[in-house]
Amino acid sequence: MASTPRDDAPTMFPPAPRAARAPLTPTPAQLTWQRDGLGVFFHVGVNTFAGKEWSDGTLTPESFDPTELDADEWVRTAQELGAKYVVLTAKHHDGFCLWPTATTDYSVASSPWKGGRGDVVREVADACARYGVKLGLYASPWDRNAPQYEEAAAYDEFYLAQLRELCTNYGQLSELWFDGAGSAGREYDWDAVGALAAELQPQAMIFNMGPATIRWVGNEDGLAADPVEYVTTSTDLNNYDDDVVETGEAVYLPPECDVSLRKGWFWQPGEEPKSLSHLLAIHDRSIGLGANLLLNIPPDRRGRIDPADAARVREFAEALEQRFGSPHPGTLTADGSTVRIDLGAETDFDHVELVERLVEGQRVSGHRILQEDGTVLASGGTIGVRRIHRLEQTVRASVLVVELSGEGAVLEAASVHDATGAPVPDSAIAYRATTERPDA
Repeated sequence: MASTPRDDAPTMFPPAPRAARAPLTPTPAQLTWQRDGLGVFFHVGVNTFAGKEWSDGTLTPESFDPTELDADEWVRTAQELGAKYVVLTAKHHDGFCLWPTATTDYSVASSPWKGGRGDVVREVADACARYGVKLGLYASPWDRNAPQYEEAAAYDEFYLAQLRELCTNYGQLSELWFDGAGSAGREYDWDAVGALAAELQPQAMIFNMGPATIRWVGNEDGLAADPVEYVTTSTDLNNYDDDVVETGEAVYLPPECDVSLRKGWFWQPGEEPKSLSHLLAIHDRSIGLGANLLLNIPPDRRGRIDPADAARVREFAEALEQRFGSPHPGTLTADGSTVRIDLGAETDFDHVELVERLVEGQRVSGHRILQEDGTVLASGGTIGVRRIHRLEQTVRASVLVVELSGEGAVLEAASVHDATGAPVPDSAIAYRATTERPDA
């Protein structure tokens, strides 16, 4: 089973020392991705029309027939939420391709949608260009339709041909998303995949498998846990078994927290979106802990965003704006591991946001936020690309002090937020994603 987040894991200060090592540093592309912070997932395909989360590759292409597909609405919804990138399921485990691939007939070209002349990937790519949102593509290595899947060499050639189409025909990609579900014990030609990505999409983040540059957080609840460390020697493969991918040596792999707005990944009749307070809790325990958040908003059978989902996303965006839309930045003065934050004047706030300097690698292993009189307001482990502390009550102060632990730790920026009257997150997560395989 994949690792589970710790809800209320205590953070000791000072923390236990890490083993001595020179910190690994992010590439510029990794750091750009981390600073983007929020992405939106779009799960859509034949499963949408069959009431399934996973299908076995036997659903007919004729079942895919959205009557009002509106990729502009999808991407606009993501943009209005504040997402910097989207990831589309170009091919899920069933093998159905949302673009007219030359590799198989199991694609939109064999569907009645637009008379077989449609291309969902193209429509999403064009919408991303119009709205200034980066495009990522999910292409499942596990393929339950491909007849050559059981012949490793033949399938590797087939899969590389699909990836070449996706990496060539749709402009610059920000992310290539390789889901580990169904691939436990299977070896793919990741060297060839890495070479292809380096040739055609060198700036794209590679999710979790092969030549990975980012990793899965280890659950489908959208939750990280303190500390969020960007350097690791292994990653969890999927939510349904104990398999772990060993990297062989320490690598810089910041985590992405994926979670669906609904219980399921594909739109299903009768499901409802998560509550606003649940979504706010997810935000605070992903982005607020220094991880990225990838929130799935599944298009319905019309090819539109379900009205209930659209309304909840608007509420979520409005709540985030109320909480964090008017930051009050501070001026930083460092004295060794102690940083003074000058807010310029007496200021009311109930959130403190810290940003670590990461160009020399992640170095903060612990921190405390204090008032000038020594009163501790908050404490934690890592800071990373961002760390948001929600305080128990509103504080009025002109100066804060941050104590850092970690050799060479540097605070790059700090700000406070007054979220008085804004919706608040759940104190506990309402429910967790199942770890039972959808086809069990």
